[in-house]
Amino acid sequence: MANSAAIHERALVIDGLQCCDFDRPLIEEALRGGVTVINHAAVLWENFTGGIEMVTTWNRLYETHTDILMPIRSVRDIHTAQTSGRLGIIMGWQNTSPLEDRLDYVAIFKALGVGVMQLTYNTQNYAGAGYLEENDPGLTGFGKELVAEMNRVGVLCDLSHVGEVTATETIDSSTKPCAITHCLPRALRDVPRNKSNELFKHCASKGGVIGVSLFAPGLAAGNEATVKDVVDVIDYMVDLVGENHVAIGTDFSLNRPRPGPWQEWANRDKGTARVLTGFATAKINKPKGIRRIDEFPNLTAEMVKRNWEETRITKVLGENWLRVFDKVWHDK
Repeated sequence: MANSAAIHERALVIDGLQCCDFDRPLIEEALRGGVTVINHAAVLWENFTGGIEMVTTWNRLYETHTDILMPIRSVRDIHTAQTSGRLGIIMGWQNTSPLEDRLDYVAIFKALGVGVMQLTYNTQNYAGAGYLEENDPGLTGFGKELVAEMNRVGVLCDLSHVGEVTATETIDSSTKPCAITHCLPRALRDVPRNKSNELFKHCASKGGVIGVSLFAPGLAAGNEATVKDVVDVIDYMVDLVGENHVAIGTDFSLNRPRPGPWQEWANRDKGTARVLTGFATAKINKPKGIRRIDEFPNLTAEMVKRNWEETRITKVLGENWLRVFDKVWHDK
């Protein structure tokens, strides 16, 4: 059997989404787990000022921890992070709310380092509907312009919390691959947060990537799930859309207690209105064996146990994300 530790050490490991509250111990934990790059997407309901505050927060972290942390603005930066042994952070968003109603803000935030934007978060915004909106009328006229502008300036469009109709129309409208950075298949557990096989296949058909999430309410075994259950889902997704279109998006939110203020804010519409889900106070475990970032090597070990070729393992661990970033981002 192949040496999983050696494969993991060689691999480019990219986590398609986290929203942790990072400090130095958590950065060090990610490095212990062999993680090269994380799309950090903690922006949920913020306006323009809130989006700027997130940029400021990360700039401060980069300056404070420059020996182990660096910003990712290009594919070249990803390779630099890997060779230098630092953790690379892509500034991402889970909502386009910081743009407010201004298309010209897309280029501004791209210039500041925001490389991934989820079109909507759970409910309706200027662009379209989230998955928890009662009616999903699809991509708005403004939304079509927004997708075109994201394509133009080189921002990856994420569809994880987006409604099914809006997501489908976004893939149709986009000239670049889209991503579903952190999600699970409804075919294996029929809950609203999971997505249909049809949407996954549509995303992949246009060159996109699906990041398999660790979110227990979306896994068939729920809080009893283990790392084996996660790789079962990866296996299922590879059979569904092919090994070139499957990746990992853990959805870790470490250092954000549940219950706690951040979780409660995240689970209210626009942060202050109606409660959208019970996830802020529910008991939710990450799968046993991958409950922390430093347990990432356990995913690789489970894939090796299944006699997967190293090429497939490295695609899932990070190379599929790299390919999509290379197609979408303009700075190579």
